[in-house]
Amino acid sequence: MLTLTDLTKSYRTTEVETRALDAVSLEVSAGEFVAIMGPSGCGKSTLLNILGFLDAPTSGSYQLFGEEVAALSESALTRLRRAHVGFVFQSFNLVDELTVEENVAIGLLYRNDVGAAKHRIAEALDRVGISHRARHRPQQLSGGQQQRVAIARALVARPKLILADEPTGNLDTANGDQVMGLLTETAAAGTTIVMVTHSPLHAAAAQRTIRLLDGRVVSETVL
Repeated sequence: MLTLTDLTKSYRTTEVETRALDAVSLEVSAGEFVAIMGPSGCGKSTLLNILGFLDAPTSGSYQLFGEEVAALSESALTRLRRAHVGFVFQSFNLVDELTVEENVAIGLLYRNDVGAAKHRIAEALDRVGISHRARHRPQQLSGGQQQRVAIARALVARPKLILADEPTGNLDTANGDQVMGLLTETAAAGTTIVMVTHSPLHAAAAQRTIRLLDGRVVSETVL
């Protein structure tokens, strides 16, 4: 599904160059659940941002669905992101002024079929067990419920790839386990998931764990 070859990301100032990713090569198959681990500053979030077209590599190749991402225009990348990539963040990133269902609807922006959109929103909320909170606002929910809304927003467009950046980082153990259960179910249904985590326990839910150190892949473990 996606292939990285000698991917490098550097940040330059007038005095120094910092290499956040250093010749990373990696393949992720369709339907695979992959965890990325490593100490703070090792390049995990940089890698996830590049996979989601939120950042661009300095050099190397990133192919998604057989297409070289660097060769795509900004508008083509935007269309690809909207159609096939969902994001789940540690900080939830919900809009306080919107209801739960309105927050989930953000995942369907620029789609014209209102009837289909309503059905998908209801389906996504039901899938994460939060339908009874559809008219509530984020501040009326617990942290675990807010993260379930964020997962529903990621799922509503039925993406082929979900990128999750520390999805349990702000949650207690019970809520974190519930969120991991949802992600595991999503992967089992055929969605590819790449998840950054500091938790060995949650990484164990993935089929493969990749460890980064100083911007390089130092090990891979297949579970």
